[in-house]
Parts: sequence; C-alpha cells; structure tokens
Amino acid sequence: MIRLFVALPIPDRFRPVLSLMAGGLSGARWVRAENLHLTLRFIGNTDGRTYADVMDALAGVKAPAFDLALKGIGHFGERGRVDSLWVGVAKGEALMRLHDKIEAALQRIGLDPEHRRFLPHVTLARLKSAPAPRVADWMAAHGGFGTPPWRVEGFALFSSYLGGEGAIYQSEAAFPLGGAGR
Repeated sequence: MIRLFVALPIPDRFRPVLSLMAGGLSGARWVRAENLHLTLRFIGNTDGRTYADVMDALAGVKAPAFDLALKGIGHFGERGRVDSLWVGVAKGEALMRLHDKIEAALQRIGLDPEHRRFLPHVTLARLKSAPAPRVADWMAAHGGFGTPPWRVEGFALFSSYLGGEGAIYQSEAAFPLGGAGR
C-alpha cells in the first residue's frame, strides 16, 4: 500500500520566507521547508492497481496554466482548540477549476468523493497544546503575509511515508498544465 495525495509544489523561492514564520510557538510541529505544498486532493492508501488508475486519471486532466499567490493565514481546530496553522491562497477561479477537474477524474475511476469542502492552504504547523494567547499573538504577527503571484504550470502526485522525524513526501509524477487556450 502507498499513501497518495495530489498537490501543487510551492516554488523554491518562497520556501525560505515560509520557513522564517516557523517559530515562537511552543507546542508547534513546523512543516519542513521541503515538505511545503498545497494539497488539491488527498487520496490515501492505495494498492498497485489503484495507483495505476490514479496515474492514468491524472494524466487525462486538462487545464490551463494560471497565476497563484499565497495570502493571509488561518487555522483549523474545533471547540476553541487550534490544531494547525496555515497560509491561505488569494482567491482565483483557475485553482478551483483545477481542483474540480482532478476530483471528477478521481471519482470516475471509483474513488469516493472528498467530503470536506476544498479550502486551499499550505499547512505550516500542527499544534499540540499550544497556549491560545501565544497562537493569537503568532497569528496577529503574521496576518498580513502574502507572496507575489507565480505561474502554476503543473501539479504532482505525491506519496507520503512516516519517518522518525515526521512525514516524508516524494513526488511520484508531475502533470503539466496547458497554455491559456487549452
């Protein structure tokens, strides 16, 4: 079995900037710079046959290249507890259309639909018992974060393995996006 997800890699030039945000918060497990990505679809554990079907389905996704920028920060959690911190994405229809095409392609090969609403983000940290006032301070300090736009020219299929120091992500395949007229 192999654990898979579809994502947009974050350009190398933004990784140091995002890494500089990692700190000043006890109880946070910060995502390593090389693991930063924007998940388009979590697939989960798959067998060899499903892996081949996923590869074929993703190869059939046709969408134009588009510009994307990171903007703002947020968190996930419930009942007053913050579980993770993330950087958001500037609104754009092209990213949503790409997500929808990937979702439809994966459903056509028999994968269950994603039940969570798609909220594009880049996870920066997972939190365990981080003090709420410190989380609020961290969010206030980084609330104006944003990057210039970059050209998204493809997406990738990644595998995920648990290692001694957290997850290790490996790109399995890259899928290019077409030009503006595609």
